[in-house]
Amino acid sequence: MQEAIQLKNVQYKKDGKLILKGITGVITEGKITTFVGPSGAGKTTLLKMFNGLLTPTSGEIIIDGKELNNYEPTELRKQIGIALQSAPMVEGDVFENLSLPLRLQERSLDKEEAINILNIVGLDDSHLHQNVKDLSGGQRQKLSIARTLVNRPKVLLLDEITSSLDQTSQKEIDELIQRVSKKYGTTIIWITHNLNQALTVGTYTWILMDGELLEAGKSQDLQNSTNDRVQAFLKGEMK
Repeated sequence: MQEAIQLKNVQYKKDGKLILKGITGVITEGKITTFVGPSGAGKTTLLKMFNGLLTPTSGEIIIDGKELNNYEPTELRKQIGIALQSAPMVEGDVFENLSLPLRLQERSLDKEEAINILNIVGLDDSHLHQNVKDLSGGQRQKLSIARTLVNRPKVLLLDEITSSLDQTSQKEIDELIQRVSKKYGTTIIWITHNLNQALTVGTYTWILMDGELLEAGKSQDLQNSTNDRVQAFLKGEMK
């Protein structure tokens, strides 16, 4: 198993408060790793470090064998895509939003490639020139994911991307992420508050609490954890 990302005693301090308390672990290449834990556990803080939006106060993050600080920000963000719960869009149609990552690099997106990417996320070519204002929440989220795929990232970061969707749309996104992982061999790190989703979609799961990594391992094995706090969380006794 190859390591996509390695963390060595990563700490993050803000306003004198320790948000991450020495996280050490490995994200396996080409697999889906889900992050779960109560609110304020440090999940989003950690996720933002992987594409350079935040910098560790101390410790090391090594991505694809190279220390995070040695990446140019633009190079890093081509390799590491991110999709958020809010799925922010620019005004205009689907094609304009899809081609945005390349336009920022002064390149253009081929229409055929645009349709191909839309099809991968479960949107057909009839959506290509539809105004983004007319898309449903599930369609916007699919477009947000499609847009991150334009750069063919090695790593895809997902932050609560299904939390505001209905059950049908959530299931479609679950299947889509598994499809992307399989088709491209993309390493996916997914924060979710839905424990069942985390354990069924993730090959690996990290449980974070109070800025600490309590447990990390194969998702299916976490139910057998001997850690009392992990068991309390899995039983819904800690939110």
